[in-house]
Amino acid sequence: MEERTGEVPVMPELSQETERGRAGAPFGLAEVTGPSMVPTLHHGDRLLLQYGAAIRPGDVVVLRHPFQQDLLVVKRAVERREGGWWVLGDNPYAGGDSTDYGVVPEELILGRAWLRYRPLKDGQRSPLALARWVLGAARPLLPDRSASRRLRAR
Repeated sequence: MEERTGEVPVMPELSQETERGRAGAPFGLAEVTGPSMVPTLHHGDRLLLQYGAAIRPGDVVVLRHPFQQDLLVVKRAVERREGGWWVLGDNPYAGGDSTDYGVVPEELILGRAWLRYRPLKDGQRSPLALARWVLGAARPLLPDRSASRRLRAR
């Protein structure tokens, strides 16, 4: 997780270490950059991924960008369509999803994110801040079916 890729303002980009770890294990870690999955994911969040997991509408997935396949992104799988998955970011103002590049072919979906972990921030040392961090640092990423229905209309 030490290697970080540059900030891409319109979509979360995942560290290339995500891709390197894929060959040896069914699970991997990734770091999110960018705002397109806010409020679900924020810049600096870490994800636990399962490569090759079955995808259902509402799942948060990691995929290769259809036009820049060396770029890994994280989006919400909204619905399966002819030719692959329609994916959208949770932040409607950030862009960089299927509204820009269309359906994502199944072979570009690398895996499903199961857990979001937020590292402790510098200066977060007061007892109240530490207690709040402990309670919210790790959260499962459950399929958000209500979001997928809401986003499908876009």
